[in-house]
Amino acid sequence: MNNFKKIGMSALAASLVSTSAFAGELTASGSASVTMEGFSGTAVQTETALSMGDSVYLTGSTELDNGMTVSMSFELDGVNESGTSAYDDNSLTISSDSLGTIKFSAHGGSSASTALDTTAAGDIMDNFDDVITTAGGNTAAVQANLTKDAAPGDNSIYYTLPSMVDGLSVSASLSTSGSQTGSTGNNAIGYNAVYTGVEGLSIAYGIADIETGAAASDGDQTVMSASYAYGPVTVAYSNSDYDTGAANTEALKQEVSSYAVSYTVSDSISLTYGSETVESGLAGSIDAEYEKLSASYTAGGMTVTVTSAEGDNISHTTAANEDMEYWALGLSFAF
Repeated sequence: MNNFKKIGMSALAASLVSTSAFAGELTASGSASVTMEGFSGTAVQTETALSMGDSVYLTGSTELDNGMTVSMSFELDGVNESGTSAYDDNSLTISSDSLGTIKFSAHGGSSASTALDTTAAGDIMDNFDDVITTAGGNTAAVQANLTKDAAPGDNSIYYTLPSMVDGLSVSASLSTSGSQTGSTGNNAIGYNAVYTGVEGLSIAYGIADIETGAAASDGDQTVMSASYAYGPVTVAYSNSDYDTGAANTEALKQEVSSYAVSYTVSDSISLTYGSETVESGLAGSIDAEYEKLSASYTAGGMTVTVTSAEGDNISHTTAANEDMEYWALGLSFAF
């Protein structure tokens, strides 16, 4: 029985090797992480949580006889939020120096606007979503980052024009699913331009027109970002705006302004400070403000990260339970 298994496995391995010789190269990589995090605040049920995550990435590519390159990639998550394994991001890309690059994404893709950094500080507000409070509820009322996911990226086509000006990249996208409201069947057409023609400087602008099938929630998203790196210091700024353009949907209007400063102490140590200000379209609301300070240490494929953050007026009011603090200690490996 054991010999039979060995023969079968050997035949399978031989067939895979034979196939790869004709189909191109297939490579595998992965990541694993452990995170300890906690919250504190006037109305927060103080607690510490431990979470783990792991992913396996497979990428393959081949060159056609006409010189075009075809590549694919997909991600397999060990455990998703529901506690089950998940087949995650997957895409197919066709590229040519003369024709540009076209990317098809069934899941985990980007629109022309969300492909840009919608917040320079790294979505600090996401750390404060769904926090358990002393009242037994949670912070579900905290407005989600609508500007990050307003234009859907699933079931999308993303096309980048061939380079015509050094440092300038122009792209367009068509997305056909996903929504800032959680419904499906939406369409989004977007465009962006990214300029990196000056050493250390990156400037980007993107816009997307979103059609949900209901005029009251149709809208547009605009993203602007800029960053400049000089020696060990990098400064970044971004502004992302989502507007439905409908009088009865103020809850879906949002503008996020963000900046970040990072300092590379050495090849293995870096420090980052970030800030986000979130303006809601809700009548009578005030701006929510977030700040974060993080430090990371890298040794080969291992990274240790320490993060401290705070959020003020997180539900856009001045109530006592609107201010919270967050901390996290993370350990991640790449292989």
